[in-house]
Amino acid sequence: MEKKKTHKSVAEWKELVAEYQHPHLGRAIWQIVNTLGSVATIWVILYFVKDESWWLTIGLSAVAGLFLVRSFIIFHDCGHGSFFKSKKANNILGFISGMSVFTPYHHWRWEHAMHHATNGDLDRRGIGDIWTLTVREYLQSSRMTRFNYRLVRNPFILFVFAPLFLFMVLERFPSKKCKPRERRSVHTMNLALLIWCVTMGSIFGFIPFLVIQVTMMAVAGTCGIWLFYVQHQFEDTYWAQSEEWDFTAAAMEGSSYYKLPKILQWFSGNIGFHHIHHLNAMIPNYNLERCHKSDPFFQVAPELNILSSLKSINYRLWDEDNSKMIGFRELKRQLQMNDLEQAA
Repeated sequence: MEKKKTHKSVAEWKELVAEYQHPHLGRAIWQIVNTLGSVATIWVILYFVKDESWWLTIGLSAVAGLFLVRSFIIFHDCGHGSFFKSKKANNILGFISGMSVFTPYHHWRWEHAMHHATNGDLDRRGIGDIWTLTVREYLQSSRMTRFNYRLVRNPFILFVFAPLFLFMVLERFPSKKCKPRERRSVHTMNLALLIWCVTMGSIFGFIPFLVIQVTMMAVAGTCGIWLFYVQHQFEDTYWAQSEEWDFTAAAMEGSSYYKLPKILQWFSGNIGFHHIHHLNAMIPNYNLERCHKSDPFFQVAPELNILSSLKSINYRLWDEDNSKMIGFRELKRQLQMNDLEQAA
């Protein structure tokens, strides 16, 4: 993938995105209806079919999981204060949509703000991102650290096990670095989810409810982690030391434009226009595509499609010398070449 360069100042691109950062009440309400309304409708249908067919039950649960991806994008926009004009409305809907994906609103909002502030900064990794080591760091790490890193970066762990563990277990505990408000949001969400699980378990039966809920969360979590991964972990992404880090470059070169089929773009809430989102997080998801198409400047972002994004699975380490992500096989090849050069 050839990396394209940005050629506009902050003032210039801010002027370009200004008209798209204003929430639209009609579009916002329609998204609530067609997303949370669809999830609620599927839960009602599941109540009547759960005793008739397990295949139909699991299939409908999987479809609901796709709607939960869209629900998470609403939650995500509320966290940025971009979904509604009203801060109070964003906070209320953020809690409700966060409950649908088992995620505490204020705690996640704090972590995600850190991601936006530090994306692509090698000196400020560790909060709200995927564990990424440079080649030098990996080679200098202990054997146990290397093993753990390889384990975390294993596709099965990263896209199958990790999503469920993240949303159903890790999100139940506040970060040691968070403030009291974020800590309270975790405890409040845990209480709300306990009430939800007890209530729905009594209505559906514990086992049917567990199967349905885990299926929904597995589909939503896997899709969500995959989207987040490919939007930052591609070959020619952007990483730099703090003194060289640039916000515009991090947004436009370190965030991909994930070009998806329209139906998948809809379920993913337009988050594939991730470069636009990182330029200005105040642009609601329903305005991202229009902003992307508004000026040629926005086409400089690295473009991925479903086929090309699959290659990202192999990218595990940031190669400082060549300014690109590489895999363990490429690292092994480089080390072998170095050995041959030294021997010669």
